[in-house]
Amino acid sequence: MEYKKGYVYELMDRGGPTDVRESYFKEAVEEMMRARTLCQKANATLPDDPSYVQYLEELFGRKLDDVRILTPFICDFGNRVTFGKDVFINHSAILSASGGIEFEDGCMAAPGLRIATINHDMNERHTIYTYGKVTVKQNAWIGMNVTICPGVTIGKYAVVGAGAVVTKDVPDYAVVAGVPAKVIKMLDPNDQKE
Repeated sequence: MEYKKGYVYELMDRGGPTDVRESYFKEAVEEMMRARTLCQKANATLPDDPSYVQYLEELFGRKLDDVRILTPFICDFGNRVTFGKDVFINHSAILSASGGIEFEDGCMAAPGLRIATINHDMNERHTIYTYGKVTVKQNAWIGMNVTICPGVTIGKYAVVGAGAVVTKDVPDYAVVAGVPAKVIKMLDPNDQKE
């Protein structure tokens, strides 16, 4: 069967499933190779050489004047990640982004962020994938070595404690921690200065 260009991304946006044996999946494989190659080039550039940013700009298809990403950095689908302004992602982040990732304005991530937007089918795990977009809302702060699972939204001004595994949506202004992450307190919106 013949598929139109972009069909694999339509499936991903719907949550899947996709089947790696189908011809439409070739487009996804090509993007993965493009993204991995650009990340490798950025990571091979010395961190004090600002030219590494050009590879990340090519990866995401936009200028990063208002976004700061430190290397090493890994992302498998640059065409599936969007950024607001004033986003900061510290080193050693891994974005498995086929299902889509959105960082709204002012988000911050400490070293070691892990975001997964893809999952394997329980019965056909080598060939069938499902997806869930991850959204990190305005001014959310993600601690060191946090894992965010597919389909999760991190609320605005939320704080995710170091080492947390986030399996469910985090409310606005919530502080969450643990495995799985649970709300441990709420911030007062009136106390926020930014």
